[in-house]
Amino acid sequence: MPDYDLLVLGGGTGGYAAAFRAAQLGKRVALVEQEKVGGTCLHWGCIPAKAMLESGDLLAKIGKAADFGIQIPPATGIDTTVVGARRDKIVAKMHAGLKSLFKKNNVELIAARGTIAAPGSIKVALVDEAGQPTGEERTITATDIVIATGSSVRSIPGLETDGKIIVDSDDIVTGTLHPKRVIVVGGGAVGCEFASYFRDIGAETTIVEMLPALVPLEDRDASKELARAFTKRGIAIHVAHRISEGSLVRSADGVTLSIEPIDGSGAATPLSADLLVIAAGRVPNSGNIGLENTAATVERGFITVDAQMRTKQEHLYAVGDVIGGLQLAHVAAHEGLIAAHAIAGQPIHAMNYAKQPRATYCRPEVASVGATTQELERDGVPFVAGVMPFAAIAKAHIGGDSDGFCKVLRHAESGALLGVHMVGPKVTDLIAEASLALELGATAEQVGGTTHPHPTLSEVLGEAALVSLGRSVNF
Repeated sequence: MPDYDLLVLGGGTGGYAAAFRAAQLGKRVALVEQEKVGGTCLHWGCIPAKAMLESGDLLAKIGKAADFGIQIPPATGIDTTVVGARRDKIVAKMHAGLKSLFKKNNVELIAARGTIAAPGSIKVALVDEAGQPTGEERTITATDIVIATGSSVRSIPGLETDGKIIVDSDDIVTGTLHPKRVIVVGGGAVGCEFASYFRDIGAETTIVEMLPALVPLEDRDASKELARAFTKRGIAIHVAHRISEGSLVRSADGVTLSIEPIDGSGAATPLSADLLVIAAGRVPNSGNIGLENTAATVERGFITVDAQMRTKQEHLYAVGDVIGGLQLAHVAAHEGLIAAHAIAGQPIHAMNYAKQPRATYCRPEVASVGATTQELERDGVPFVAGVMPFAAIAKAHIGGDSDGFCKVLRHAESGALLGVHMVGPKVTDLIAEASLALELGATAEQVGGTTHPHPTLSEVLGEAALVSLGRSVNF
């Protein structure tokens, strides 16, 4: 008899979601993790980064205090040591809560590095509280195994990090960096978030992105609005640019480099900074975990799975960043639940990746769900767009932030909701309604016909839906 019904390899969001749900469904479950449970999101991504961004946002808000009739001395700066301490306190609290859920759900937590020795068998090398090997090894068997080993920061040859002058996201969210001049390489969600944070705490900030737009996976109008807002804040943006080969020079004081257009047109532009941030995406942690001892297949480092998260190896599943896709914590959690239900033979709430919400926590925030304008045009889908600016929403003015918009895309014939794209205040919260509407197959008529309380920011979605129908009475 196997030691467990289910063994989960990796304690990030997807891993512990699979473990907890399988245990709730009556399975004997253990989870193997060599570091802290919670994974990238809790310790090196979502939570610490957003805690830091909140400090930056508050500093920006304080700068507008006089507009609200509040007389306080002008803010002279920010203590990043305190920012870091607050961030670490939040992470520690969430980590403690997560560990308690292992006991609550009767899931055994094994502190070890795990490697698949054979189908249904994992060799574990135990580690101590500091994550260092103890020298003790053993083999654990299970009927089913879920791989949830996550991803790691992508490195760029020639731009190797040192944790001081050239850094990645891990260095930022575990440190107390307070640079005067910053260059961010990468204009995706991570790059834009850190650019926003460093600008808020007073740094001269520049973004270099190889693709033609910031947050290139978002709707083109959202990308344009974010670029406009960033430029307004004094963030320099160079899209469709790359670092000139051999131009990087690092010193004890910082870096100098040149950037050039991707298409080869135009002259190189010299840049200098005391901090270079590498935000070039993430790579899957699929190596050195024993996949060669299974029938599982890998494409570009990502483990291939079917709709039930099953690999080519019977009784072997994979979830989260290691399978690619959107690489978002909430998506990984859903994948973990799917795997648990498949293992337990329970009904599955299928994953529709086209309906998963996306959120970027810079200032202004960016959030979306569903198809973009460019995707609908590419696929020849007839659609109508409705755009409602936050400038027409009273609560946005009350809060002192009326930049941005909500864009609703509906099918031109059926009226079905196809996509929602937002830039502006609190849109990472507001997108939840749009996500639910899309999941339930709602129409623009139904969204626009739903009463939204006044005055609230939520009105922007209902009004945008009405604009798409030509029925807005407020814009």
